[in-house]
Amino acid sequence: MRGFGLKGVGPKALWPKGGTRHIAVTVFCSVLVLGALLLPNALVALRPVRFLRLPGEAVIGAIVLLALPRRGRTPVAVAIGVGLAALTVLNVLDIGFRQYLGRGFNPVLDWELLDDAHGYLRDTLGGTAALAATAGTLAGVGALFALLAWATVRLAGALDRHRSQASLGVLVAGTVWVTCAAIGLQIGGVPFAADRAAQAALSQARRVQVTLRDEAEFAQEARADAFGATPPGQLVPNLRGKDMIFAFVESYGRSAIEDPGIAPGVTATLDARTKALEKAGYRARSGWLTSATYGGGSWLGHSTFLSGLWIANQARYRTVTSGDHLTLTRAFRKTGAWRTVGIVPGVRKGWPEAKFYGLDHVYDAHHLGYQGPKFSWSTMPDQYALEAFQRLEHGRRHDKPLMAEVILTSSHQPWAPIPRTVGWDELGDGRIFDGIEKAGLNPEDVIADSARSKREYGRSVQYSVTSLTQWLQRYGTDDTVLVFLGDHQPIARVSGDHASRDVPVSIVAKDPKVLAAIDDWGWTEGLRPAHSAPVWRMSAFRDRFLRAYGSVPSPTKG
Repeated sequence: MRGFGLKGVGPKALWPKGGTRHIAVTVFCSVLVLGALLLPNALVALRPVRFLRLPGEAVIGAIVLLALPRRGRTPVAVAIGVGLAALTVLNVLDIGFRQYLGRGFNPVLDWELLDDAHGYLRDTLGGTAALAATAGTLAGVGALFALLAWATVRLAGALDRHRSQASLGVLVAGTVWVTCAAIGLQIGGVPFAADRAAQAALSQARRVQVTLRDEAEFAQEARADAFGATPPGQLVPNLRGKDMIFAFVESYGRSAIEDPGIAPGVTATLDARTKALEKAGYRARSGWLTSATYGGGSWLGHSTFLSGLWIANQARYRTVTSGDHLTLTRAFRKTGAWRTVGIVPGVRKGWPEAKFYGLDHVYDAHHLGYQGPKFSWSTMPDQYALEAFQRLEHGRRHDKPLMAEVILTSSHQPWAPIPRTVGWDELGDGRIFDGIEKAGLNPEDVIADSARSKREYGRSVQYSVTSLTQWLQRYGTDDTVLVFLGDHQPIARVSGDHASRDVPVSIVAKDPKVLAAIDDWGWTEGLRPAHSAPVWRMSAFRDRFLRAYGSVPSPTKG
């Protein structure tokens, strides 16, 4: 260092006060700031090598702080620390959202989903654990902001106290960064010259820009409807007299049928249930739909399937459900030829979307008569919900056939405890499930174990599909038509980091004309779609279905 005219520079010269403790504190601040600058926003990228790089933002930040007068340096350092803390929170949210929803966090739309996350924890782990987790998270976020603000102020003071040495250090670091960036030097496959924080901030800004533009464009798209002006008499004329059931099976994705760790039990169930239905006179056809959501956000999948629009975020959902775009379920109501009902055991508060879906009556968690235990997030077993549907609607005399939207919940994560099928005559008010729930696995044991999550997820899908098809076998008639599908794939812990967004969809009926109408779809016979079966975007189903059963397009324009 003497060659640079820095005779006598060493630890004691750089940190003359406080000795080792002072050095340790400054090193801690440096590590904290560098960690925030280099933190990736995906779990797969959290490798040690990612933190062994030189962030260009650190060089620029040091230059700015050195150039400022002492009076202006502290507030700027605080602002930098707060900004780093905010960026760290967004990166952590990105990691969580990618793991659970297969996409990054949207700073415009997704804050309200954090309340849903709290509700999920409360229903899964209990109120005390959810409260503790929420309080711990808020405390951690507050501590992060305070620590990073303090760390940047501390480092700004160190730069000021040792201005000449710091200036030289910044010059050397800047030169190294530019040189490494120019030659593309990498460590462990990762560029040594990093601009991670700048790229993260730019990515978040682009998301905001795209979201705001998308809201305006989608509002116009939602006003256009290929069947919006179709007269009632020209909607689904070839299904008149049929009892129509559209059922969603929670988290029933392609992985359930094709992942080697899950598929054996699920495919065996699908094949067995296909044979049982055939014995009862039913035939089935199955294909694939690509869901607009992944890992969660079931309502986005439901609304995409029923509206024929791609509802991939909360803004689109709010826009479409506040309008009068024709849903598949509302089309049946518009004809005046069906009574339309919703069986929605996952709904525990007001559900204004019932009007959008065209439902005459809704049976939520409070109106199905269930007195048994909850199964983690799920308010009641699917078998009970279906039996309640039979008791309250399907098994009663009506002057019109029935159209029902049924949303099943037993295959909702965390897949513990899972109900098991009991005798249909034994269901009663649901208290028969008390012992089954108590004997089941604890959610926290399954959440922490990927292999167990896969196994229990597969069991939950088997239970839901079995319950639904047994209900059809037991209570269906010659005029019952069942359409059922998954709303989205399960989370990445189960489906993997690179899983598709495809879900199975099946149409089941006794009347051969119902399935003959979709012969040109190329779907697979039975409840298990072949790997090569056609794959459509979920938003394409509504129009294809309406046309297949005789509906005449009459568009409204956006």
